[in-house]
This record gives sequence, C-alpha cells and structure tokens, in this order.
Amino acid sequence: MNPYEAPTPPTMTALDRRDFLRLTSVASGGLILGSFLKNTGDVQAAEIAKTAPAGDFTPNAFIRLGLDGSITLIAPRPDSGQGVKTSLPMLLAEDLEAPWQSVTVQMADLNSIYGSQAAGGSTSTPTFYTLLRQLGATARIMLVEAAAQTWGVPANECVAESAVVHHRASKRSLAYRDLVAKAATLPVPDAKKAVLKDSKDFKLLGRRISGVDNQKIVTGQNLFGLDFKLPGMAYAVFEKCPVFGGKVVSANLDRIKTLPGVKDAFILEGTSDLRGLMPGVAIIADSTWAALSARRQLKIVWNEGTHANDSWDNFTQQAQALAAKGTGNVVRKDGDIDAAFAAATKTVEGVYSYPFISHANLEPQNCTARVSADHAEIWAPTQNPGAGADMVNKVLGIPKANITVHILRAGGGFGRRLSADFVVEAAAIAQKAGVPVKLTWTREDDLRHDHFRPGGFHFLKGGVDDSGKITAWRNHTVLFAGGLSADEFPSRFIPNHLGLSSVIDNGIPMGPWRAPGSCVFAFVYQSFIDELAHAAGRDPLAVRLEILGDHGTVPGTGERGTPYNAARMKAVVKLVAEKSGWGKKLPRGQGQGIAFHFSHRGYIAQVAEVTVAKTGELRVDRVVCVADVGSQIVNLSGAENQVEGSIVDGLSAAWRQELNIERGRIVEANLAEYQLLRMPDAPRKIECHFLQSDNPPTGLGEPVLPPLAPAVANAIFAATGKRIRQLPFSKTDISWS
Repeated sequence: MNPYEAPTPPTMTALDRRDFLRLTSVASGGLILGSFLKNTGDVQAAEIAKTAPAGDFTPNAFIRLGLDGSITLIAPRPDSGQGVKTSLPMLLAEDLEAPWQSVTVQMADLNSIYGSQAAGGSTSTPTFYTLLRQLGATARIMLVEAAAQTWGVPANECVAESAVVHHRASKRSLAYRDLVAKAATLPVPDAKKAVLKDSKDFKLLGRRISGVDNQKIVTGQNLFGLDFKLPGMAYAVFEKCPVFGGKVVSANLDRIKTLPGVKDAFILEGTSDLRGLMPGVAIIADSTWAALSARRQLKIVWNEGTHANDSWDNFTQQAQALAAKGTGNVVRKDGDIDAAFAAATKTVEGVYSYPFISHANLEPQNCTARVSADHAEIWAPTQNPGAGADMVNKVLGIPKANITVHILRAGGGFGRRLSADFVVEAAAIAQKAGVPVKLTWTREDDLRHDHFRPGGFHFLKGGVDDSGKITAWRNHTVLFAGGLSADEFPSRFIPNHLGLSSVIDNGIPMGPWRAPGSCVFAFVYQSFIDELAHAAGRDPLAVRLEILGDHGTVPGTGERGTPYNAARMKAVVKLVAEKSGWGKKLPRGQGQGIAFHFSHRGYIAQVAEVTVAKTGELRVDRVVCVADVGSQIVNLSGAENQVEGSIVDGLSAAWRQELNIERGRIVEANLAEYQLLRMPDAPRKIECHFLQSDNPPTGLGEPVLPPLAPAVANAIFAATGKRIRQLPFSKTDISWS
C-alpha cells in the first residue's frame, strides 16, 4: 500500500432477487433478512438458519426481527470512533421504519459474505448508503404485505410507521412482532423495485443521534480491545529491535523465565515484511504487569541491519542533492514550462517539508488470540479484520476457513489499525505458547513501531504574469515511498505545469495516516498558492477562484485518476468566505487564512483566524469549515463530530507533532516528547456548515483534515508576515516586531 494514497475503495456488486434471503431463524424464531455482495450460489435457508447462531454464516448487512418484537441491526464495519456502528444501522432503520429507541446494534464478525470490511478511506457511507436502505425497505415491504394478506386488503392501502403497519381505512394495526411469522413465508420482492423514502420523510437521517456505545464509553464498561478477557488466557508483551528491520541475535531468556509471574519467553524469528511479523522476544506471564516488569530486565543482542545509520538529517541532505540534479520521474508535464517562466513577471521559489509522525491512538495496539496448529480465533480492535486473517494465514499457515476474527471497538484508528502487525504478533505468540494470549503494546511500542505517516520534501517554483495570474508551476517532490499523483491540485488547472518525483531509499515502515497524502500535500500546495497570490499583490481568495475558473468536472488521468468538480469546490469556497467574513480588516498580529482541498470524494474549504503575540505565541481563534459531502448527512451529530475532530487533529499534527530519526530509530519515547494538542491550544471556536449537493453521500472521517494546516499557516502569514514552509509550526519562529 502506498502510504501517500488512500486505500482503494472496495467495490460492491449490484443486488438482485437472488441476493436476498429470508428464513425462520432456529435461534430466535424470527425473520432474518440479509444482502450478499457476491454470488454465493444457491444456499439452503435451513443451513443458514442452523449456522447463524454460531456465526459460521452471516449475511452482509442484516436485520433480525424477533417474535418478541426485538429488532437487531448488524453493523458490518469496524468502529474506531468514526461512528459507523451507529450510522450504518441508521440507514437500515430509516427505510425499515424501525423506531431507533427499540433497536439493538451488534458488531459483525469477519465474514467473506460482506465483501471488504475495512474501515478506511472514508468508504463506509458511499459503499453502504443505498445498499442498506434497500435492505431496510425490502423488509418493510414484506411486513406490509404480511399485514395486507392478514386483513385481505391491497398492500398499497397499508403503511408502516414505527414498527407498526396500519390500514387507515379500517383503522386496524399490527405490530411487526405479530407479522414476523407470516412475513417469513412470503416471496422476496425484487430489491431493485423497492421504493426508498423521500428525504423529506426521513425520521432518522440528518438528525443528531447519540452513538450506540456512548453510554458504555462514559461509564467505563467493557467495550474496547484492552477491556477484553478470555478465561484462562495469559498476558504477553513483545520486544522488537529499536532499529527498523533489526533481528535478534541472542537474549537472556533463561533469566527472564525465572522472574515472578513469567510463564515463558522465546524468540520469534519474524518475516522480512516491515509491516508484518517483525523479529523479537515474547514474554508470557500471568499478568500484564508481570510481563512488563520482566521486559525491563531483558538483555538482547541485536543485529541492527542495514539502516542503523539512517537519520532525518541524512534524509534532508539526500533530498537536497536529488533536487539539485533537477531530474526525477516525470509525473506530469503540461504546456511549455520554460517559456512560461521566461515570460513571468514574478517568480517565487520555496522548499516545503514535513516530518514522519505517529498515529498516536489513545488505545495502544492490542489483540487477544487463541491459536492451535490449524485454527485461530482472534479478538481485535482493528480497522481491517480481513488483513489480519490474511496475514495469519500467510505467516502461520492456518487455512482462512479456520480463522475467526471478532471485531472489537477500537480506541482510535486514523489508518493505523488498517495494518495487521499486532494481530499476527498475538496469533504467533499464542500458537507458540500453546495458550490463549492477550498481547498489549505500551505507548513506547506504539510510537516507535508505528507504521508512520511519511515525511517528505517539495521543491517548488511558480510564476505569475502581468495580471497576477499563476501561469507556471514546477514541483519536485522527494518522498519515501510511492509517488505523487499526476492529478494532485493544482495540476490540470495551471496551463504550464511540471511535476517531478524522486524516492529516498529507507527501511521505515509506513502506512496510511488520516487522509493519506492529502494531509500533507494540501499544506504544501495551498500554502504555495498563497505565496504566489501575495507576490502578485492579490487577494488569496480571488486567486483561488481564478484557478478553479469556469470549469465543471475535470476528468482524472491515469489508472486511479479522480474527476475534480471545480464547480462544487467554487461553491464551498464562496460559502466559507461568506460565513467567515473574509477580507475584514484586522490589526497586526491577527490574520485570516483560507485553504481548500478535495479528497475522499469530499469538497472542503476552511478559513482560519489566528492571533500571534509579538513574542510568537499562537492562538487559533476561529475555524470556519464548509463541506460538500453529497446530498445527505446520515447522522448530524456524528458529522459534526467528524468535522470538529478533524480540525483539532489537523491542528495537533501541524503545530506540535514530529518524530526524529537518529541511528535508524525513533527518538521520542512517549507523549511527553511527542506532544499532542492540549485543550488550551484548541481552536476557540469551530463553525461547521454543510453544503448539500445533488451528489451521492460520502464519508467525513478524512476530507476535512487537509485544509486545516494551510489555512492556519496562511493566517499566520497574514498576521505576522512570516511564511511557514515546514511542519510542525513549532519549528518556525513566528515572533514579530
């Protein structure tokens, strides 16, 4: 996976009549409806009913209606705080006509019938929006038909409301629980003909709905991976080489095995995959404390490998040397770049950079596993249960059919839990130990063995003509993996554009961090656009609107090229300018900055207002955000939470977060050195506006974050005249006189 790019969105096949099941559940005596995302062939309803209670076979997104009136909705994707355990069942409940207060939500286990269960790339809403509504509507149609047949009236004379079917003419009513047995005998209607509600009739969608787990979270009930316990389990810790890719030569295992509470200690050889099972020493004990205490007495001789001399200073020197050559992989070339620069009235050059950073989940990585030679059962707070099963299959040789993954609530994801290293570690330790094992990482493990957001360098040059229009743009990126997209804005919008890319060899494990690529590229390009606007003596808002021009949808290029709807972006930019009062006069030390970015199907614009004291202390007074993520917000409370959380997270990363690399290892050990944003530094005010457009709904977990850093950096320039070209902001002296 390229850590600069979002995960490839999963694809779903269309539904047809064969894709729906209805059966009488042996366990509940109720009606189960499920939708399938792949052709499963003819499956006997009796077999499905028989296996459903054991979890051996479950439909993708299903509704269980009990004879006792219970309504159970299944959430098919992991929840790490983004709220899909609430929002996806809301889609089912809306068109089912199920009162939310009577619904029970359960998290699904991993099952191939769901297609992709990875919660990444802000894909859950666009993937399931129509699918789950169809499922709910189909169940409602069957219940209405059951009532109509019971009364001997046409179905179109009946209506379902709040789990009750009414026949208005005769004033008769039947609750869903009274219709379950009859509905289970009816033929399944064609899903494509299911009539979905008009948005004006929504009772749930667009409202503020509290998260289904909120009560458990605030009262400290067992919910997260760290809370999970298995009878008879042991506790494990795992020590890996501080240098990426290093291997164990020897360890004082005999001594460790004599320590209080320790049951076993052994070396795992690991694999060559930097994102898989790394070599290390496992300690098994009767408590996490005993395991951690024994770990402090470990003495390991390491073979630190070929990257023991890597450092950020060395990477910086390599980047400068690559840029000085003036050559690289040509990512994009439009127009005549040399002629455009020769004709430019003004040119600006700038070098932008950003460091490696950690995901810093509040809940460190952990996993519980019960593994034999040919079976594995796993309980994991994961964003990507399928990746965990795949890696256990690959590394331990256990058949996929014999791997069960139970998805637990995760205390933060942000892309980190798309990786499966902690899952395969727990499984490998449990298999060798011969007992169920709960593996717990420490905060130090989490910081030093993350799959990091990559650092990068951008060597930029831009030119403007007599009218102040940007006519030339040259960008040489020096990255640590993958490459820059040919479609990264402002490419396709600047007539003379040259994009070059080079890669630094390194041994650092990297992975997607919230809004992969976009989270740093937006800072670079929206800041440099601001530089060019000020060099031309023009309003940065006007320059941005000029770049977007009168384009409608600009097609993407290449295999993963994404169309860019300039009209949608212009609309959010204009609205954020209006809502923020863009252009108002402010005294020295105060400033406004504007930025926008398109990612994960979302069009987002933000204006930040800051105050900078003469001595350089920064305060973010206000952030105004306008988001176009389609025609419908599913859960308004969840959506606002995502916007506000993205802005705080984006500010934390931009202002404070940095990992230093020396001698092939991460220097920072804990949150005292790796500082996250504290409450006094959070924006004083966040305003969130949704611009609903006639486009399919999409997710909000990622697209709001990228514009924050450049909006604040541009506001700092407006306040102080100091241009920030390096993240984090704390690296730049922004004092003024």
